Amino acid sequence: MTYPNIYYAKIILFGEYGVIFDSMALTIPFVHFHGELSFSNGYGYTDLDFAQSSNQQLKEYANNLVELREKGRLKIEFDVDSLIKDIEKGLYFESSIPQSYGLGSSGALVAAMYCKYGINTIPSSRTISPDDKVKLKNDLSELESYFHGKSSGIDPLNAYIKYPLLLKSKTEIEAVTIPRRKDKGNGAIFLVNTGGPGKTEPLVHLFMDKCKIEKYNKMIMDEFIPQNNNCITSLLAGHLEKFFDHLEKFSDLQLRFMNPMIPYHFQEHWKHGLETNDFSLKLCGSGGGGYLLGFTKDFDKARTYFKGKDIQLISVYRSLKQN
Repeated sequence: MTYPNIYYAKIILFGEYGVIFDSMALTIPFVHFHGELSFSNGYGYTDLDFAQSSNQQLKEYANNLVELREKGRLKIEFDVDSLIKDIEKGLYFESSIPQSYGLGSSGALVAAMYCKYGINTIPSSRTISPDDKVKLKNDLSELESYFHGKSSGIDPLNAYIKYPLLLKSKTEIEAVTIPRRKDKGNGAIFLVNTGGPGKTEPLVHLFMDKCKIEKYNKMIMDEFIPQNNNCITSLLAGHLEKFFDHLEKFSDLQLRFMNPMIPYHFQEHWKHGLETNDFSLKLCGSGGGGYLLGFTKDFDKARTYFKGKDIQLISVYRSLKQN
């Protein structure tokens, strides 16, 4: 069951960085973390300091929207005046989604804002038409650009629709279902906490600078994007033997060519997974900190390993089993 006024975190299973070059992407809502718009009156059972800080952030966000509107650069129909009035009444975003951890905290906020203050909005539904999905993604991208300088719109779109989404290209988006085994498989998708936040904007700039180098750009186009797409298509088709094979190659590519995005003290764990075949790690979002994303055929082995290193591990999806 989903709740209309609650917006979930998102996990981009595949597609980080590659979407810049129009690769496929696969995202899922993650209900373990979520947020909703609320009002602080000093009596609620919440962290008052957090509520006040969030309210101030919303005030700065609203000021940015006002500036865009005055310059004629706010394309989306949005009731900025009502937002400002509510901020003055104590509006804030009550959220358990950790910021700068690759889980779409700003995306959930933007989805909530669009639903509450957008004008002539597109209703949230799994059956939104293809054209409306693209328009919705573009509108949400505009609202989220304040937080990252530039936004693909994927995070708030996933938070708003609340279903797994397959982005075949910038103009082809569809809701999908990820196969879940009902047998006694012990496979899993999980999050690994690196212990500190990451910063998206500088890492994206670093990546774009690297892509100006011919050899690096060739690797992205000839190896990185095809393996990214292979992981998505084999996972959705339920061909898990092929999936784990593609995933291992993709994980190795990220370790070798996206080394700056992987926290140094976690590179040994990344290598351990590849060497033992007990699990495969990949970036979760832009990297640099936050969470890493893990996949394993044997969750008990992965959990035992990280517990022995005193590293927090969160299960996302269970019971993936090889064919």
